[in-house]
Amino acid sequence: MPRSPRRIRPAAVATVAAVLLVLPATTATASTAANSPWPGGSAVMNVDDSDVLGGNMSGLSFQGADVLWAVKNGPGTLYRLVRNGTTWRPDTANGWSSGKALRYRNGKGDPDAEAVVATPDGVVTATERDGDNSKKSALKVLRYDVSGAAKTLTAKAEWDLTADLPKVSANDGLEAVSWIPDSALTAKGFVDERTKAPYNPATYPGHGTGLYLVGLESNGMIYAYALDQAGGKYTRVASFASGLDSIMELEYEASNGKLWAVCDDNCSGNSTTLSVNPQGKFAVTDTFNRPSAMPNYNNEGFAISPTCERGGKQVVWADDGNEGGHALRAGSLYCGA
Repeated sequence: MPRSPRRIRPAAVATVAAVLLVLPATTATASTAANSPWPGGSAVMNVDDSDVLGGNMSGLSFQGADVLWAVKNGPGTLYRLVRNGTTWRPDTANGWSSGKALRYRNGKGDPDAEAVVATPDGVVTATERDGDNSKKSALKVLRYDVSGAAKTLTAKAEWDLTADLPKVSANDGLEAVSWIPDSALTAKGFVDERTKAPYNPATYPGHGTGLYLVGLESNGMIYAYALDQAGGKYTRVASFASGLDSIMELEYEASNGKLWAVCDDNCSGNSTTLSVNPQGKFAVTDTFNRPSAMPNYNNEGFAISPTCERGGKQVVWADDGNEGGHALRAGSLYCGA
């Protein structure tokens, strides 16, 4: 969701070692005393080349340790980023050097892609409106085949959730998407709110091997869906509060079964973690401040590397405002956090 640029003090610059080496947790400020300090190193660093990605970067998702998917919401563009030393750069193979334009399943429109997640089903985005009709809310989830060399990607499947979600303004809709495997949900005793019984994946034939979770900016709520992978059909399985007034990103950390919810500068960059409680419902387990060395940027994207190195995992934020000519910044998260 693009906003007017703001003047912010320059980002803290750190060496790679300082970012990846997990430092002692910092002390929360008085204004956020109820929050826990960021559970990793305090340092952050720019990890994209200057003015390569530009503004409106809104969502991130790791696919392995060396591939990072990113989406821009205006115009709707998907990037395949690859690791190059200390930076993330657009892949130069298969037409990815400038990103690829996104289209709806009918081959038309300009999806206002606010979030992305790499899944076994494909690369999936969430949108809040069509850029060609920007005054109307259109809360959709789109799946893309990213294997070819075409410069424009047309969705292979599309789910319009607008009728099932609260009515919101055109620029206040879906900002986050994540995916959790069925095996993780059943192992935790997750309860299907529709059936009032433990979640049974067989109840939803054709939905793939996991549930999709979307976050609504306007109310900070998270909604879990079984999406028929043929496209179109969906069933809401659960809904729950993120613990934030507004939500910009969701990230499932498979190593510990926690779901991260992230807010932007409207919430001082706070994030929460959620897990399935003994009653089978997702509930907030902690609320964290942003790293102490990172200014209050308009961070709308957040992703956690699956790889632990020197006691920490790399985490990457996407700054919608492209402050200082940089859209991506990295920090670290304790492997056991």
